[in-house]
Amino acid sequence: MQKMEQLDKARSAGTEAPRQAKRLIPYGGYYANRIPAHDPELTETGPGTPMGEYMRGFWHPVCMSMELTDTPRFLKILGEELVAFRDKSGRVGVLHAHCVHRGASLEYGAIQERGIMCCYHGMVFDVDGTCLHVPYPKGEEKEAERFACSIQQGAYKAVEKHGLVFAYMGPPEKEPPFPLWEGDFTVLPGDELVPYSNFQHCNWLQVQDNAADNYHTAALHAASSVTGGNFQGTTFNEVGAASMEVAPDMLFVPIHEGRGLACAGARRSDDAHMFVRVQHQVLPNLSLHAYTSEDGRRKKLFSRFNIIRWTVPVDDQNSKMVGWRVLGPGIDTRGVGDKNMVGYEAIDFLEGQVAMRRPERFGQYKLEDMPPIPPNHRERAHYKDCQYAPGDYEAIISQRPIAVHALENPTKFDAGLYMFRKMLRDAVRGTNPAASAESIAEWMRASGGMPNSYCSGNVFHLPLAQKVEDEVAQRRMLSKQVIAILTESDKLSGQARSDFVRDKFEALEQAVKQAYPQS
Repeated sequence: MQKMEQLDKARSAGTEAPRQAKRLIPYGGYYANRIPAHDPELTETGPGTPMGEYMRGFWHPVCMSMELTDTPRFLKILGEELVAFRDKSGRVGVLHAHCVHRGASLEYGAIQERGIMCCYHGMVFDVDGTCLHVPYPKGEEKEAERFACSIQQGAYKAVEKHGLVFAYMGPPEKEPPFPLWEGDFTVLPGDELVPYSNFQHCNWLQVQDNAADNYHTAALHAASSVTGGNFQGTTFNEVGAASMEVAPDMLFVPIHEGRGLACAGARRSDDAHMFVRVQHQVLPNLSLHAYTSEDGRRKKLFSRFNIIRWTVPVDDQNSKMVGWRVLGPGIDTRGVGDKNMVGYEAIDFLEGQVAMRRPERFGQYKLEDMPPIPPNHRERAHYKDCQYAPGDYEAIISQRPIAVHALENPTKFDAGLYMFRKMLRDAVRGTNPAASAESIAEWMRASGGMPNSYCSGNVFHLPLAQKVEDEVAQRRMLSKQVIAILTESDKLSGQARSDFVRDKFEALEQAVKQAYPQS
């Protein structure tokens, strides 16, 4: 009764009721029906916003190369309306969409041998925004030349890499080196980087949060969570990797002077093996993921990248996951990846990762043939199927178009995403100078644009400990030492680093066995 009176007084006074009191009142929805505002410092990315200005200090993938056809591609990135195109000489341009002359959109422009021509009055702009041509009556050439020299179309520098188009949208004088982690992302001979782009109908940060949330696989991607056995396809349930259904013991460690976060999850894959999966979050929006289909049934040390992904803001309520899926025998030791199911609005490893689930012509499609993505997930034809077996897409976008952090009640396994949010905030506010865009650019230059990643998948031959408390202690010791070894190896590169890490991991396995009696 006393709590109810306190809540009534708080409500009449217009103040927020205590959170704990709200939770303890049966049927107390009335006392929790006010939705606070979202966190603008981290979620809003338009021009002039703190996060938007920070993000503009980095390269971002804006589309797939396959999206550049014989007509321009309209894009929205960081709240800006853009047009991407490949001119007939093969150069890629990323320009402001609206023509600097009278505002017509260049998405209706005609691609030229050099640059693009606006449909409205025929002005031609080069990939760097220079006006190359202004239509003029005969005899007025000099006036047209003067006008052409007086205008400049907004343009951003673009580069192509393995089927993706990247743009740098910050001040040209502060352009950072293009990031080539470990020398083109450590793809083994016979493996390849397969590009993809998946639209997400929500704010960028909750998509990025999901990458640091290594715990959700045990529920969201488990066969036991599917209602009535209503699977949509063979890719659900983490391609049959039962180890991913085991709740991991998580360790989160800020690395590279607060420029990134190592997320180590240790879980038992069977009675003889311990699986330690390390994912690497990099400021502001890059995540590097170890093998997604690891069953953990045999020893494997220092397996590398399987997914490389940027979470790119479209606007404040929409975003894209753009990156590469690494496929081939070197990383995909179980041979379960499918290149034909990776691409535009498609990914192979998990049903429900994207908005569109298995179009009939999946794999052999053209961009213009793809059905439109409905803006509201409840309008989709397969909505009930999504309710039976929801995936990352459903879980993430259902947090609201912009997740409200003030309403969250985190547990210890959420520590990673909260650490990463703090790292972002420190970077934006300047409270960690090492995480500024300029400092990260200098760090990149010092490594030749090829810093080392902590991303790795590791299966240790470690039988069950005799006691439960020893089992817990050994997996925590394992995770802690894995991160310590990766940190120690950061001074090396290439094969020398790989050999160093594997040797240290072998010694670590023996040390853990000696420290904790096995069953």
